[in-house]
Amino acid sequence: MSFHLSDTELEELRSILAAGGVAGTQARLAKLHPADMAELLNRLEVNEAVRVYEILPDEPAAEALLLLDDEVREKILEKLTPQEIAEQVIENLDSDDAADVIAELPDEQQDKVLSHVEDSEQAGEIADLLNYDPDTAGGLMDKEFIAVHVNQNVWECIREIRKQAEEVESVYSIYVIDEEGKLLGLLSLKSVLTKSLRTPVRDVYNPNVISVKVNTPKEEVAMIMRKYDLVVVPVVDALGRLAGRITIDDVVDVMQEEAEKDMQMLSGISVYSEQQKNRVWSLSRARIPWLLVGLAGGVLGSRIIGTYESQIQIHPEMAFFIPLIGAMGGNVGVQSSAIVVQGLANNSIQPGDMVPKLLRELAVGLVNGLICSLLILGYNLLVSDSMNLCVTVSVALFSVILFASFLGTFVPLTLSRMKLDPALATGPFVTTVNDIIGMTIYFLVGRLMYSA
Repeated sequence: MSFHLSDTELEELRSILAAGGVAGTQARLAKLHPADMAELLNRLEVNEAVRVYEILPDEPAAEALLLLDDEVREKILEKLTPQEIAEQVIENLDSDDAADVIAELPDEQQDKVLSHVEDSEQAGEIADLLNYDPDTAGGLMDKEFIAVHVNQNVWECIREIRKQAEEVESVYSIYVIDEEGKLLGLLSLKSVLTKSLRTPVRDVYNPNVISVKVNTPKEEVAMIMRKYDLVVVPVVDALGRLAGRITIDDVVDVMQEEAEKDMQMLSGISVYSEQQKNRVWSLSRARIPWLLVGLAGGVLGSRIIGTYESQIQIHPEMAFFIPLIGAMGGNVGVQSSAIVVQGLANNSIQPGDMVPKLLRELAVGLVNGLICSLLILGYNLLVSDSMNLCVTVSVALFSVILFASFLGTFVPLTLSRMKLDPALATGPFVTTVNDIIGMTIYFLVGRLMYSA
């Protein structure tokens, strides 16, 4: 059953907190799922959330901590001593999640927290994970997995699984390694349950295993797991030794982060640090670059219109369709670029597909341009007495749509080949460029038609 906290219940909880007590609600709060705990804490004021967090059971509270808004999590961690963080949070999390929490702490506090972790092996694993780039497989992986030796038999394998499973929350796969710790393959639970206890592991394991290197970018890890429909993937070092595993929940987080980042870029927002995202200056700094690009483009567009001021004075009816030309060019460009960016993101379009994709988008632009230009021609023939204006608007609109389709496809494909994020091509950039080019095309066509 899903949890829902009504506004009335939220106010009652706040009243209890204001009165100085929460003991009466402790039993109910303790029954919540960690995700529901996080939802509750995020709806409270920061100081209230800190007080409620203190009465939650350690294990679900530690998991809820990972789901909190940055500001709330930061305030809670500030209230805890290094020893409390180690005992109440770190020791109740998988190694990868524990490393994520410690990475958010100041450098001088990280060592203090690790020194209070009771299990020295766990502390060593967390310290090892902190050395990896957080945007790679090494930064995503956890150290909790089950591995058996290739020279063992099924009975020895079962005993090893029982011993190691105490430290592993979810058993997805059993990995087979050699004397040097190199990953050889996978052992299915079906084989363990159905084969004779004396059967050697080497006779029943599957050597066809998909793995990733510790330095594999996290976006590539997500693509591999999606492509092969995996719920877990092993991670190996440069020598092929088993270093950890990445589970599907971590990859879902990566996909969400990438989608959010691309959406920011689509909206003309530069990527900024998650730790700084609630600060006014950081938010402004993230948004201002593309606003300045749009500002510069608007100034340049106004100069182009100013260049043809005399033409507008003689034929003022041309001014009526300036917004139409600019809007259509921007819309078509954003549509094309968004489709290409999405295709590159889900790997349905490869950077090498530039020529076929350009030809296809040009064909689409040709069809859309013809339809829109014929429609506007019909409209102008009904409401306007100037054949020159009718032809000018139709020809210019057709040309702008065709150019916008080309630009919206060409730029993200080019950026992708240059190893740059193609999402940079969308939003304000494409819109601004199309506005400038669209105005230029419109007035050039108008000059040609009215001087003919």
